[in-house]
Amino acid sequence: MRDLCRRFRDEYWRRIDRERTYPEEFVRALTGAGWLAALIPEAYGGSGLGITEASIILEEVNRSGGNSGACHAQMYTMGTLLRHGSEAQKRLYLPKIAHGELRLQAFGVTEPTTGSDTTKLKTTAVRQGDCYVVNGQKVFISRVQHSDLLLLLARTTSLNQVKKKGEGLSVFLVDLRDAIGHGLTVQPIDTMINHETNQLFFDNLEVPAENLIGEEGKGFRYILDGMNAERILIAAECIGDGYWFIERAAKYAKERIVNVEAANLMRFGAASLFDADRPCGAEANMAKLLAADASWEAANVALQTHGGFGFAAEYDIERKFRETRLYQVAPISTNLILSYVAEHVLGLPRSF
Repeated sequence: MRDLCRRFRDEYWRRIDRERTYPEEFVRALTGAGWLAALIPEAYGGSGLGITEASIILEEVNRSGGNSGACHAQMYTMGTLLRHGSEAQKRLYLPKIAHGELRLQAFGVTEPTTGSDTTKLKTTAVRQGDCYVVNGQKVFISRVQHSDLLLLLARTTSLNQVKKKGEGLSVFLVDLRDAIGHGLTVQPIDTMINHETNQLFFDNLEVPAENLIGEEGKGFRYILDGMNAERILIAAECIGDGYWFIERAAKYAKERIVNVEAANLMRFGAASLFDADRPCGAEANMAKLLAADASWEAANVALQTHGGFGFAAEYDIERKFRETRLYQVAPISTNLILSYVAEHVLGLPRSF
């Protein structure tokens, strides 16, 4: 990974950020070398590695000064298809994803009015014959313009008709090549950093019934698998950022490297549980929290150490500073992780 990343130096990422474009050459190189197929079993053309190895791959992208946000979704959305997709779905999609013929880079969960309260999402998918008709809206859905497939979570049974609020949600694979302009409208959102993200509007979009992943109504549990993977991989990216900032500010390395190392240990602990198919919600969330805080602390001290030059684009500190700040609020905010830990680890009353 380091050898590959050395081909894409600071100047490359600086230009991508300045022009607010997608690092197409970098993603193609990763795909061509097989790195983005790490989690796909060998039987489907991948490497058959675990989340531990996947986390190291993304860590190295960020540690090199790059931004894994351009391609990390393919790693954590893969788990939903791998663990819960049918054999026919896996044979249809995974070899093409592994070889770069298809990209699975978009993940449609968050909505404008429900935010992180996933169980209350309002996008619906109603079965009509041999398809589901989807209506609703999603927000902060990244990389849609550079993905062929979207993993979509929608409600197939009304909230007032289920016993538990996590029931009645289903997962679908949406072929964006057919959907955009035929029931799906994509509206880009201009943000602080070059992290291409969008609003999605679904207006009677027809999704073939065979694109349902797993059982109807069980999608929330399937998505949680992907979210634990996401937390671990985002933690790895933050660890990569933390080491990058440390290496750019030698004085800081001598004093504060212990924080990044602590987050690193938690990342590997969570990853080992995930790879063993054991519960890892608490560990995945804590890894993401520790890593995000460590990288943000490293970013601030690196900026301070560089003084005025830290704000100059040619030093790359300000670019990575903006990039790593995202992980305080996404893909889950530190506030919600603290709430989760308080309730599920410390046994305190639910706070919301």
